[in-house]
Amino acid sequence: MKDNYNNDDNYRSDGIFSDNSDDKSDELYNDQYSYEDTAENNGYDSRSYTFASENSYRPKKKSRVSFALKCAAAVIVAVVLCAGIVKVYKFLNASKKELVEFASDSVKNVSRDVKAADDKPAGEEEKLPSLIDIAARTDAKPIPDIVDSIMPSVVGVASTFVYTPRQTFNIWGWSSEPQTESFRSTGTGIIITDDGYIVTNSHVVYDEEYNAGEASNVTVLFSDETEHEASIIAVDPETDIAVLKVDETKLKPAVLGDSDDLRVGELVIAVGNPLGFDLFGTVTSGIVSALNRKIDINEKKMNLIQTDAAINNGNSGGPLLNSSGQVVGINSAKMSSSYSTSASVEGLCFAIPIKEAKVIIDDLINYQYVTGRPDIGIISTRDITEAESRYWSIPVGVFVMSLQADGAADRAGIMPGDVIIDIEGKAVSTGQELHDIKNQYKAGDTISITVTRGGQDIRMKLVLQEKKSVLDSRKNPFDSSMRVNAN
Repeated sequence: MKDNYNNDDNYRSDGIFSDNSDDKSDELYNDQYSYEDTAENNGYDSRSYTFASENSYRPKKKSRVSFALKCAAAVIVAVVLCAGIVKVYKFLNASKKELVEFASDSVKNVSRDVKAADDKPAGEEEKLPSLIDIAARTDAKPIPDIVDSIMPSVVGVASTFVYTPRQTFNIWGWSSEPQTESFRSTGTGIIITDDGYIVTNSHVVYDEEYNAGEASNVTVLFSDETEHEASIIAVDPETDIAVLKVDETKLKPAVLGDSDDLRVGELVIAVGNPLGFDLFGTVTSGIVSALNRKIDINEKKMNLIQTDAAINNGNSGGPLLNSSGQVVGINSAKMSSSYSTSASVEGLCFAIPIKEAKVIIDDLINYQYVTGRPDIGIISTRDITEAESRYWSIPVGVFVMSLQADGAADRAGIMPGDVIIDIEGKAVSTGQELHDIKNQYKAGDTISITVTRGGQDIRMKLVLQEKKSVLDSRKNPFDSSMRVNAN
């Protein structure tokens, strides 16, 4: 049995290996099978073998090569990405430098401003100027200091008027015995001299609406709440200026400025006593809305400063100040709506320029009237409309109601009942037109005037006289629903 297992010839059967196997078969056999000596005991050769297949060995070599290739590829990709990132960074950095180099000056300035703002400590942000700062003059003072300075120069003015009402009709018929009545009004004034001269508006102490004329009694309230009697030196309704006098000395006069230096948009301050003395010394502020406004007030054309500083009833005659504390105007009027159907208006207030007022004030103090002003010598007139012209068979024009004795019109031959239709070749149909044309000349000039009398036109020469007193106290309302009301 042992001999059979050790017999190589018997082990190799023809069913398994061919006898014709060549050397290659032997080599293949030797490659496929290997023997190792494990023990030698009594001539017995014991061997063990291991089967090594080509298919089982080669995949292990291929896996190692693939892993190595993947690692190499990953390294290459990482190198390429790093190189790309570096290139992009260099490109962006170069582009940034070019943009900074070729940026406009405005962008550079903004950059510098942003940088400067970033460098500021926290809580120290730059403050924007206020409207008051923008509108104030270069030599402006704080408003509280201005108020403290002007208040001793501001007074309240209280006037009492006595008048006779027009004849009225009641259930017992026409009133045969008219009775006098009185009313009181208040305003504001400005002390202009240390010996007691005070300036206010004419309508504060002189009434045209009820034909009351000058006030019968005027009192002045000072900022220290003391009250004094005042006398009327003179009034000028055409410019709405009046001068009063109190028997006091060592008063503090206001500082008068130059209204010609005003600019539109400049800060102004108004001081007055709106609605009476309960609101004495009220201060409001605004800007100059316009200069040299031509406004009709009570049938008089006036050249005024327009402002949006609040000016109400009782502010009349008070000071309009610039931001340096100087009086540049005398508050006079505001625009208001007379009817409920009219549009509401606010912030349309007016003041008399102080430069023009100075001339009037000096004349009123020295002469009690404004010198050089022309006058026709007609006290009252009435406008003849087209309807009245057809009804009365008289021409459209200015009906003369009363004359000044020995005045210019009286000397020229004009009579009550005449209708003035022409002055210097210019047709007139209203008293305002007559007044405007007359004011184009000066006292002493000779003008031609045409009147209609008894159906005939009469042309005559008239020498304008100097107006020395208030002659026409007539008050005609405006037809327009939008009126300028004196305050």
